[in-house]
Order: sequence, then C-alpha cells, then structure tokens
Amino acid sequence: MMSKPKESWVGQYAAFNEALKYMFRRSTGEEKSIYTPWPKFNDAATDGLEWNTLTVIGGRPGSGKTLIKDQIIRESFALNPNDNFRVLEFQFEMVGRTSAIREFSSITGKTYKELCSAGSVLSKDTLNTCHLYAKERVKHPVDIVSTPMTVNQMREQIDAYMNLHKGVNTMITLDHTMLVKRAPYQNNTLDMLFELGEFFTQCKRDYPCLFIALSQLNRNIDNPDRAIDGKYGNYILESDIFGSDAMLQHADMLIGINRPAKQKIRFYGPDRYIIENDRTLVLHFLKARNGDARMSFFKAKFEQMQIEEMATPQQQERR
Repeated sequence: MMSKPKESWVGQYAAFNEALKYMFRRSTGEEKSIYTPWPKFNDAATDGLEWNTLTVIGGRPGSGKTLIKDQIIRESFALNPNDNFRVLEFQFEMVGRTSAIREFSSITGKTYKELCSAGSVLSKDTLNTCHLYAKERVKHPVDIVSTPMTVNQMREQIDAYMNLHKGVNTMITLDHTMLVKRAPYQNNTLDMLFELGEFFTQCKRDYPCLFIALSQLNRNIDNPDRAIDGKYGNYILESDIFGSDAMLQHADMLIGINRPAKQKIRFYGPDRYIIENDRTLVLHFLKARNGDARMSFFKAKFEQMQIEEMATPQQQERR
C-alpha cells in the first residue's frame, strides 16, 4: 500500500499573516535592513540590504564591484552597531592577506604599493594605525573561505556554518560567481550558475542570511557601438550580466556598474552626462525590491579602496 504523500500546501492566510507580522516588525524597527555607506544605494534598496535577499552586482574587471562589496563589509558593523550579525566571505579571487592590506590602505590613505613595496620603510605611526585597526577589526565576526569549490561544497560549508551559529543573521558574500567550480555533472558554466541561483534561493528560505554575489559582464558590452557618446547603449542592461537568465529570477536586487572612461565615453547616455575622469562610476539599479530602476553616480577612490556618492554630472549643452 502506497504511503500518503505529505501535504505541502498552506492556506493563503498564512502568507498574509506572515507579511503583516513582517511589516509590523519593520515599522517598529525590530526588523531592519543592513545600512550601507551610501544613502542613494539604501534608497534604491529597502533602506539598505534586506535580510533573506540576494543582491547581484555585475561589472567589468576594474569597475569597482569588489570595492563596493569590501566597503559594505568594512563599514557594516559601525553603521549597524545594535544589530547582531556575522559575515561569511567566499573570497575566491584574492587571498585574505591581500584583502587585509586593502583595508589598511583605506584607513591610512596610503596606496597598496606604498604599504607593500620592497625595501620601503613604513613609519611607526602608519604601522601603529594598522595594528590598532586590526585589533579592533577582529572583534567583528568575519570568516573567510578562500578555497574555490563547487556549489555542493559551498552548501556543505554554509550548512555547517549556520548550524554552528544557529539563529544568527549572516551576510554571505561571493567574489565572484565565475570562480565557483563546475561539478562533473555540469556541462558548462551556465549549468553551474543555474544551480548556484537555486542554491541561493534555498538558503534564503532555510537560514537568516543575505547574499551579495559579484558577477562579470558578458561580451555584449564590448561592442564598439555601445561606446559611442550619448547613446542608450552606454547603459548596463540586465542582459549584460553574465548568466543573467540563470541569476535574474533569483536576485532581489540586480546592479550593473559601469566605468565610462574605460570605454572612452565622454558623454554618457542619451542625457549626455559629462564624464570628467576615469574615477566616475555609474551604478545601474536594474532590479530592486521597490521596482524602481534608476542609476546613480559615484566617485572611486582606488588608492583608498573606497567609493563615495557624487552629484549627478552636468549634461552637455544641446546645440
């Protein structure tokens, strides 16, 4: 005799009830987002990064996507002092030492080269500043996985981590999606990305976490026609995110980063915003919880490993 299948459905009242409870907790401040350093970013999201969501940030190499991820982590504890949370980084692109030196660069104002050049002598003040920062920084619970692995291996790591820290909100970052190893049963990278997206969604259901995943852009963005001044094609589109079909359905927020000067674009988009130098970054919020697609301008301080908001550039005068 066949066993009776377990009933998986629930009445819609349960969903409405859960939504009302969540809205109440948000209104009272009991349930808050993680604030980022940038008001424009927070406004495009839901007052910051909301728990149980996936944010995908796509950009070319050197566009600033890792800077954004690192700055969010670095400043999150100071900006959210009353929140109890941890950070778990899947950092497949650089070793932990390199990441730490980037942080020292941020707080000393010295470049990576100045801090690490062979034979250079660092002042006692600089070394003391770095030492005191590290001493304070390690009080914050940040853990790093630097060994590239498959989606299943990531699942095992996250299951173990979340069981070890039961009930603790955890920000989980991945730098970047293309460095996740393919399993033998996956025919190509897209197969891996589809499984990765499904894995993110399952984790959002199972654990109190949020994800920030960095992604590359596909080759469409390198079409010369898209570098012509003043064209809509200057903008980053959803389809420019590598594997967007695999990730878009799972992402709660999708951000594309452009650094127009790298393509020699002087007047950006149909509104012809004047791009003065190669430090100007444009963040395209392609998908957000509030449904409001927009773009915002930021200035990169690569020497200090951080970015900051800037005013919308002036537009080229029409003749």
